[in-house]
Amino acid sequence: MAQQTGQSYVMREGSQVTRGFEAQTYNIMAAMAVAGAVISTLGPRGMDKMLVDSTGDISVSNDGATILRKMDIEHPAAKMIVEVAKTQDAEVGDGTTTAVVLAGELLRQAGVLTEKSVHQSSIIKGYLMAAEKALEIVKDMGVEVTEKDTAMLKKIAGTAMTGKDTENAKDFLSDLVVKSVAVTMQKDAAGKYYVERENLVFEKKKGGDVTDSKIIEGVLIDKGKVNFQMPSRLENVKVLAMDIGIEAKDTQFDAEFKIKVPGQFKQFADMEDRQIKEQVDKIAKLGVKAVFTTKAIDDLAQHYMAKYGIIGLRRLKTSDVRRVAKATGGSLVTNLDGITPADIGTAGLIEEITVGDDEMVLVSKCKDKKVTSVILRGVSEHILDEYERGIDDALHAVQNSIKDGKIVPGGAAVEAEISLRLKQYAMTVKGKEQLAIDAFASAMEVIPKALATNAGLSPIDMMIALKSKHGAKDGKNFGLNVYKGKPMDMLKEGVVEPMKLKTQAIQSATEAAIMILRIDDILAAAQTKNPAPGRR
Repeated sequence: MAQQTGQSYVMREGSQVTRGFEAQTYNIMAAMAVAGAVISTLGPRGMDKMLVDSTGDISVSNDGATILRKMDIEHPAAKMIVEVAKTQDAEVGDGTTTAVVLAGELLRQAGVLTEKSVHQSSIIKGYLMAAEKALEIVKDMGVEVTEKDTAMLKKIAGTAMTGKDTENAKDFLSDLVVKSVAVTMQKDAAGKYYVERENLVFEKKKGGDVTDSKIIEGVLIDKGKVNFQMPSRLENVKVLAMDIGIEAKDTQFDAEFKIKVPGQFKQFADMEDRQIKEQVDKIAKLGVKAVFTTKAIDDLAQHYMAKYGIIGLRRLKTSDVRRVAKATGGSLVTNLDGITPADIGTAGLIEEITVGDDEMVLVSKCKDKKVTSVILRGVSEHILDEYERGIDDALHAVQNSIKDGKIVPGGAAVEAEISLRLKQYAMTVKGKEQLAIDAFASAMEVIPKALATNAGLSPIDMMIALKSKHGAKDGKNFGLNVYKGKPMDMLKEGVVEPMKLKTQAIQSATEAAIMILRIDDILAAAQTKNPAPGRR
């Protein structure tokens, strides 16, 4: 066979191929850059980030999920790290920064090993062994908690809100969160408690103080009645939730009407009016006194509804109308002709209330007592957004703790214990996997070091103090108290987190690191240029 010379090109001109160690280095550096962008936000003394989008809108936050979601990231490996944050947020609702920082540090440690000629397959195997052992350690540290332990649940909520803008009202909001969970909590088929998040909605209203926030049983709609002549308060009401409008029916196809005689236009208008009146009459005959719809309510329909003493709200969010249907025991109606008594809900009270400067409608004393609303007050939209994010984290933390029935000490106590015990475990493993397990253990130290650094403390001194405590008997619950600048028993201090937060962060970070370590080539296609306008 004749020997061929020269280079063969299998990709389009302009494509880029990065191979081997260079490709791995680029990926690791990209992952570390993402982790570096959020590491300073970690912990009670973490800093905020100012985010400016392409339109010039500014937002300030120290929430890892929010920061990464708004960052305009292009690098493929960096996007994979962002996926870690999304997974963590979807599964647990908190701990996104921990997961991303841990993934970045695992890759940095892997980069050090590859420079020492340790093959990726050995690193991956060692990381998998270390992750499995780490999860066992976390479970050993778990402390049981139940839905009845209100004091502990408040501490869980408080820990989740620490370091955010909600911290100044942490005690009040923790109490609000736990009460909200208690109202909306349900049992599943296995007898375990869970919180149906759709049953709990926060309505943000600018003005007042956060302590003016309150829980309201029922559905709160952020709109007033459509017509001032409609009643403002009704008791023992039949309720209709609709996904259709009360207006003249449009033709199915575009049509053109030619008026030849002057009276024909009036006949056409009268026909539309009759259609609208018939729809309102049909609703009134069903005994309905409150209508909530995602679509429009014609002005004439409003007039007839007011005469019948029916309150109406239009152009609502579908989620709000569904909540009304669920709370009142009705159904979401899509056709007036096919309404049955089962489609109509009931409410003990419907009233229009004033919150701040706005009118809102409250549907209360419903069949489903689990449907609840919370009015959240704050001095500005930015503060309200941060309150909402903090409360959302706290709700997830309390919910996960109740569902799994296990919590762990905070303040990086878990990471410090894992680091210590993994180093001991590494000594029992033969081969190059030992180096990977030891690197995994060192990577876990990035969390307590970041907490110390962000609080202005010496990370070296704090790690020495933490290792000393964890090396002693009954020291596994000691974490870093950044306010006092020393390790303390986090369970006694009331700094606790859901166990699932830690297990999910370890799993997500390890999987992302391994996925990136498996990549040895980057094949980037040539960028397609759009033709100039007017040219083909």
